Amino acid sequence: MIYEFLDRSPQFDDTVFVAPSADIIGDVAIGSQSSVWFNVTIRGDVNWIEIGERSNVQDNVCIHVMNQTGPTSIGDEVTIGHSAMIHGCTIQDRVLVGINTTVLDEAVIESDVIVAAGSLVPPGERLESGYLFMGSPVQQKRKLTDDEIASIKKHSENYIKYSRAYQKKDNYEQNPFYTPKG
Repeated sequence: MIYEFLDRSPQFDDTVFVAPSADIIGDVAIGSQSSVWFNVTIRGDVNWIEIGERSNVQDNVCIHVMNQTGPTSIGDEVTIGHSAMIHGCTIQDRVLVGINTTVLDEAVIESDVIVAAGSLVPPGERLESGYLFMGSPVQQKRKLTDDEIASIKKHSENYIKYSRAYQKKDNYEQNPFYTPKG
């Protein structure tokens, strides 16, 4: 559901897919061609949240803020994997946040980064552009290859196709990502 809170309503256009079970609350802006999937909570009640263009927030993600001191800013072509927790931080462009990852207050993830599934990005941590990070707490593991950096954008493109099918703008069965049974 889309909720107004303290006279602030979520803002997004009709190119954005929002699953019916998602909750988007308060001072939230979502850029064009982005998607918010099932059981997601985006709660801009005590600060603002901004999500850029062509980004996807996958099932069961929670995005929140720090009261008065920490908004959440998510850039363009960002993929936030299932069940991630994003809280009062900055995620720049072309980032893949893995499944079940937690990113905490005032952390900054620079552009062109992959954060492996199950990782913890502690408060105030800065993840340098062009690297793979993993662990709890995260550690820089290695430089990303050109193919890995390109794959981040590909995830974004895939989710635009999925969302268009859910919006009935494309025929999903014609979509090369659909695999019928049998």
